[in-house]
Amino acid sequence: MSIEVTRLDPFGVVVRPAQAGAPLADLDVPPLRELVREHHLLLLRGFGTFASADELSAYAERWGEITEWPFGTVLELVEREQPEDHIFDHSYMPMHWDGMYREHVPEFQVFHCVKAPGGGDGGETTFSNTTAVLASATAETRERWSKVTGNYYRKMEYYESVCVSPLVTTHPDTGAPVLRYQEPTDPTDVDFINHPDLEFTGLDGDELADVHKSLREALYAPEHLYAHAWQSGDLVVTDNYTLLHGRNAFTAHAPRHLRRVHVLGEPPLVNPALQR
Repeated sequence: MSIEVTRLDPFGVVVRPAQAGAPLADLDVPPLRELVREHHLLLLRGFGTFASADELSAYAERWGEITEWPFGTVLELVEREQPEDHIFDHSYMPMHWDGMYREHVPEFQVFHCVKAPGGGDGGETTFSNTTAVLASATAETRERWSKVTGNYYRKMEYYESVCVSPLVTTHPDTGAPVLRYQEPTDPTDVDFINHPDLEFTGLDGDELADVHKSLREALYAPEHLYAHAWQSGDLVVTDNYTLLHGRNAFTAHAPRHLRRVHVLGEPPLVNPALQR
């Protein structure tokens, strides 16, 4: 199949078929896998994709072993009428890494856009390249960040878990420095549903406040942040070992519908941060 590969800004690549609607399943997965590992994010746009969650799950199995959840393998990311967690609301989602509260941390996230929100409705999924964040930080800043440990507790529909991780750690395969960080929420925001319970140790209060401020500035700096504006049919595969991700708020009841599958590494990465 003839394809076109171009870079995204500030990181990632987009692959498009020469003939619109060409079957995505006709592309070999190993070269795509290497594109994700090199560029951290892969957008497959303009292909014929999946009519059902089962079809998406079957495709994701070609990438590796997929994670089983209480709901199955495919998470339906769509606003609910009475959500009990911000995942299923239209609010913003703070930066985090997937699998932080699970037995295994997935290497890849596979997102399929069933229905995109309308133009101007928001709902972009945000990704921050933490290797680039660390590379551009000063030695003093990296040293300060390296002193901090995050203690995270979260209870929601699918788990109740505790995760403890140093802020600065290493990529399990390459050894490159990466950030593992759950971005704090504003506890006074009464519209945000189900705040995570977070505690950061290693520095005193004023220094911790400076760490959070400097992290937010770095994670959301234009040279580190890619905000994906969804189009229906998009398939996005990301490097969960390197990136943190979140979501911009979107218009309530906008037709935003994503499906997500987690693909484990080879071998699966046992979560080093999970306490219970």
